Amino acid sequence: MSNKTAVITGATKGLGRAIAEIFAQNGFDLCVCARTEADLEAMERDWFEQFPEQKLHTFSVDVSKKSEVREFGAFVRSVFPQLDVLINNAGLFLPGKISEEQEGTLETQLETNLYSAYHLTRALLPIMIPQSRGHIFNMCSIASFMAYPNGGSYSISKFALLGFSKVLREEMKPKGLKVTSIMPGAAWSDSWAGVDLPYERLMQASDVAKAVWGCYDMSDSAVVEELVLRPMLGDL
Repeated sequence: MSNKTAVITGATKGLGRAIAEIFAQNGFDLCVCARTEADLEAMERDWFEQFPEQKLHTFSVDVSKKSEVREFGAFVRSVFPQLDVLINNAGLFLPGKISEEQEGTLETQLETNLYSAYHLTRALLPIMIPQSRGHIFNMCSIASFMAYPNGGSYSISKFALLGFSKVLREEMKPKGLKVTSIMPGAAWSDSWAGVDLPYERLMQASDVAKAVWGCYDMSDSAVVEELVLRPMLGDL
């Protein structure tokens, strides 16, 4: 019997890496993407040592480019005839105010945070819908439902991603596919690198990964539609 399969975007660092590791620990073969080829090669070396029983397929992608996302989708279909889990995790955070941010900031963040999830999901639904089972996770944010200082276009893009996730949930409901929106607050990742804060002030990437796994590891009759996670002491 073959292993279950998962696709994770932005999987070499931070939340994506932690999520990839917890799925591998639970016997999944993975197909992942990231922008930097060297990071993917390093991940492959780590996987060979940590998870020798699990297959890891990697693909270098700039998810802000539709053509590359579609190429990744075709690659996934070539290595996985069926897909159990899709995790749209890749994202970009450019802080700023709507009135002050550089021209093109909205387009950049929509392309990375929203369009990538839309195009990859559309590319992979043809190998998920026929199974009448599967799970799609969209990595949203607390910025998906609340405005905060310096959120700017990032928050706009994350509001839109939550909207996409809600619509997808309704469309997939009768087809047997689960859709979950994960909305974490501050967790240690590249976005927070170099910030002068106590380590315990932010959530760990592994906390988010455990939450994602918990949402997946339920009976077919249950689905977590939206999950909010925050640091113990609240938002920053």
